[in-house]
Amino acid sequence: QVQLVESGGGLVQPGGSVKLSCAASGSIFGMYLMGWYRQAPGKQRELVATITRSDSTYYVDSVKGRFTISRDNAKNMLYLQMNNLKPEDTAVYYCNAHPPHTIWGQGTQVTVSS
Repeated sequence: QVQLVESGGGLVQPGGSVKLSCAASGSIFGMYLMGWYRQAPGKQRELVATITRSDSTYYVDSVKGRFTISRDNAKNMLYLQMNNLKPEDTAVYYCNAHPPHTIWGQGTQVTVSS
């Protein structure tokens, strides 16, 4: 059974930081590539970052140098450390495999605003 539970979002001021967590079921976490996605209001969901089981990472250009993706394979946990947040980072953030499974979690809202 696939289960994805995101947490850690909230209201953050520009320039602030937040760390997102994702608890994933073993059936999906065992997949080679895990990723964080986001969906801003009125926009399509987009890939933000990915990480392999051996900790090779990829970031979309807009978050490079500000976001850090990590995973704990023993705990089936995925993380996204987000620093120097900008208003354009406001979105609902989701974790999933990459390519994504058809089942998604509820996501966690990150709002960057003063």
